[in-house]
Amino acid sequence: MFNSALLILFISLSTFAQNDTIIKERYTAHNKGKFTISWGGNRDKYSQSDIRFMGDNYNFVVQNADAHDKPKGWHIDYITPGRATIPQTNFKLGYFFTDKYSLSIGVDHMKYVMTQNQTANITGIIDGNPPFNGGYANTPTVLTEEFIMFEHTDGLNYVYTEIARQDDISKWFGIKNTDKFQVNINGGFGVGVLYPKTNTTLMGKERYDEFHVSGYGTSVRAGINLTIFKYFTIEGALKGGYINMPDIRTTASTSDSASQEFFFGETIIAFGGIFKI
Repeated sequence: MFNSALLILFISLSTFAQNDTIIKERYTAHNKGKFTISWGGNRDKYSQSDIRFMGDNYNFVVQNADAHDKPKGWHIDYITPGRATIPQTNFKLGYFFTDKYSLSIGVDHMKYVMTQNQTANITGIIDGNPPFNGGYANTPTVLTEEFIMFEHTDGLNYVYTEIARQDDISKWFGIKNTDKFQVNINGGFGVGVLYPKTNTTLMGKERYDEFHVSGYGTSVRAGINLTIFKYFTIEGALKGGYINMPDIRTTASTSDSASQEFFFGETIIAFGGIFKI
């Protein structure tokens, strides 16, 4: 009987010790099985690109066209339902399938504006569209609104899937209680499609004002993630990539189209959360 009592006491102490260990293990110690969600904004830079415009009676290339983004700044539109596509935004939903690796889907709502009234060399031919008719051979031409206005402003939508790795570096800063504050670094690689709503005024033609799958893109990202009180996140990231759009709708006519490829860079600030269901 005495031996039985000792056995029961030993089992009780072991169970208590195990439960105590489980209780003391921090929520932030493991990520596997957690979901992440974030919403934020971006600023963008674009390389020069050759933009080809094609139709029944024209085929020409605007060479080395400059472009820029269209920032909104800090604004309530970022959190106003129905107005979220007015600023440049980022949405991402992810799942950690291990403690370090996650798979995400997201939308980078960038804005691309070809710089108006720049002078660019044009090569090709235009016929039946006065006063722009003629043959062009590296001809310097002012890109007026009457000739070409070319924007992906609703927007340059990069819809992607990304695989990423995240590492806790809190100890580098002497942080012991990561359930209160945790510092992570992360990086990822993504692929996706471009689904822009292109705003184009081309030689007076009626513009096409619908979303259209226009091409594909790839991207790499590096960032720093701050987790506050276990569930809330703030993330800053640098992201860059390549975009190729061979099928851009420009006017109401299906015979009219444009194509371009370029590199892009983003700076992103996003707010969100990390949680288990």
